[in-house]
Amino acid sequence: MEYTDDVRSWRQVLGRATGALRPGRRGRKPTVWSIGTPVIALAAGLLFTTSATTAAGTALREDRRPQLTQLIEDERDRVETVEERAAALRDEIRAKTLAQGSSDGSVQAQNTRADGYQQQAGFTALGGPGVRVVLDDAPRTGSTVGATNDDLVVHQGDVQAVVNALWSGGAEAMSIMGVRVISTSAVRCVGNTLLLHGRVYSPPYEIIAIGDPEVMRQSLAASSGVQAFRQAVADYGLGYRETVEGTTTVPAYDGSTALRTATVPE
Repeated sequence: MEYTDDVRSWRQVLGRATGALRPGRRGRKPTVWSIGTPVIALAAGLLFTTSATTAAGTALREDRRPQLTQLIEDERDRVETVEERAAALRDEIRAKTLAQGSSDGSVQAQNTRADGYQQQAGFTALGGPGVRVVLDDAPRTGSTVGATNDDLVVHQGDVQAVVNALWSGGAEAMSIMGVRVISTSAVRCVGNTLLLHGRVYSPPYEIIAIGDPEVMRQSLAASSGVQAFRQAVADYGLGYRETVEGTTTVPAYDGSTALRTATVPE
């Protein structure tokens, strides 16, 4: 049924229903069916007309998941573009700061002092031997019958347990999903995704640490949080892969260094 004019549609429905409700033209006595049927037809007509008016030519129950997926992709691309622009501006500011400070001895000395902390702070790439750890959700198969959704996914605490164990094992530098981890980095999970420096990542989660592989592996083995995750791997089929890297590289941190709040320890 197609409605090309809302007013005309309403008039047609009401007119037909009114005509049907009139007494028989040939003197026949109205029956229950002769009255009830037009009423039902009137209600159905009103419903169809209301639906057509509300839909305005669109599907009322259209699946909007593809639109949401496209929106997420578009916003992700926009964020990446803005971040690239912000990184370029930070480089420009630094270059101009260094140029201005070159004529002032005290400023130049402080810039040189700050450059000495670049590697420790994570603002330069670092390469060397290390360990790669990959955490993944469990496949939803028949073997996971009886398990809850929480049992089958990697949680924030699982990632944090690996990260803390690697730091305890003497890691000199670390990256998560190819993003450098620094002192202000915070690992958070939103649903079954990882939020790091404003970006969202889906499993499997890859963590790379530069340092002595043997010491870091011992630290991983001794961590209660990592042990708990490995038990879940055995029970529910989650993914855990730990490999030694002869030579690997973690990138420099290229995000914002602005601090909103800070506390000086006493």
